[in-house]
Amino acid sequence: MATETAGRRTAGQDAAARTARPMRADARRNYERLLTEARTAFIEHGTDTSLEDIARRAGVGIGTLYRHFPHRTSLMGAVFQSEVDALLAHARELADAPQPCRALVDWLRAIIDHASTYRGLSRALMAASADDSSGMARCSVPMREAGGALLARAQQAGAVRPDVNIGDLMQLTNGIALAVEESPDDPKLADRLLTLTLSGLKADRQEP
Repeated sequence: MATETAGRRTAGQDAAARTARPMRADARRNYERLLTEARTAFIEHGTDTSLEDIARRAGVGIGTLYRHFPHRTSLMGAVFQSEVDALLAHARELADAPQPCRALVDWLRAIIDHASTYRGLSRALMAASADDSSGMARCSVPMREAGGALLARAQQAGAVRPDVNIGDLMQLTNGIALAVEESPDDPKLADRLLTLTLSGLKADRQEP
């Protein structure tokens, strides 16, 4: 869509601009309304929902939406920030779990549950993994770091193969989330696929 691609900036430039210039009260209200309506629209219709419709529901023009969010992925990153914060907090809680491999898999399961709330999110995260300038980088980069710490701990315990890397593992997790999204009538699919994942992750010896 032409209007969606016009005037794009990187996620870092967008964040820096907002930090440098605190928003006026009316701009802040518009920003919060856009986030609220975008979250509702993404849940109801998926992440490819019309940005014009989101602006209309928020009571602002499309130009106002693009001033706050220069592209769709920057809006998505802002909408999903609270969920990402919760997943990062969960990773910190699991950092000292007695079974490092189980802790890693439990966290991956939480990611799948999160992604399934918004149709299209898993596909966007897969795309963002290869582009740190994407508006979704604010989600994908800290998630890779948190997952990397859990993976390293499981590898140090000898529970996960040393050749597994967090980038591949996150892609695999997003792929499972995408499969779950496409199979809503199979509620046990995620657990079956994660069981297969766990079998592939494990080192030759079991963790204590």
